[in-house]
Amino acid sequence: MNAVFPGSFDPVTSGHMDVLTRASRIFDHVTVTVMHNARKQGHHLFSLEERLEILREATGHLPSVSVDSFSGLLVDYMRQQQKGIIIRGLRAVSDYEYELQIAHLNRQIGEVETVFIMAATRWSFVSSTMVKEIASYGGNISEMVPRASAAALRRKFAEQYAEREVGLKSPSGEG
Repeated sequence: MNAVFPGSFDPVTSGHMDVLTRASRIFDHVTVTVMHNARKQGHHLFSLEERLEILREATGHLPSVSVDSFSGLLVDYMRQQQKGIIIRGLRAVSDYEYELQIAHLNRQIGEVETVFIMAATRWSFVSSTMVKEIASYGGNISEMVPRASAAALRRKFAEQYAEREVGLKSPSGEG
C-alpha cells in the first residue's frame, strides 16, 4: 500500500523525519509531497526548488520514499497518483483538532483516508516556524532538523551565525 505525506516542509524537521521514517516501515512506498500554494508564495523561507532539494537529500537513505510537489488540492494529487492514504504527523491535541477537520473534508471530497502518526515526544515541541526563528538568531538547531535542513538554514542565515560565533568567542560574550 502506498501513501502520501504532504506538507510545506519549510524546512523539514526531525519531527517530520521521525513521522516519515516510521511511515516508511508501515507502507510499501511513501511520497513526500511539497504542497505549493500560490497564495502563500513569498511566505516561505525556502523556494519550492530548495525545499525539494533539502527533502531529497534528507530522505536519500530511505529507499521506499520519493519526493514530489503539487499545486492544487491534495485530493486531486491523490487521484492523479492513484493513492488513497494521507499521512499526517501530530504533535499535540491542538494539531488533532485541525487535522481531523481536514481529514474529514479530504474523505468527503476525495475518498481518501488519513492515517495519523504521533510525533515522538522529543519532537513534539519542534515546528518549522520555531526552527526558523532560532536559526534567524544564529542558534543551534542541529538536533531539531536533518543535516540537509541545518546546512540550508546556515546558508540562509550565514550573517547571523557568523555574528553569533564571534560573540561567543569574545571574552565578554559581546561582539
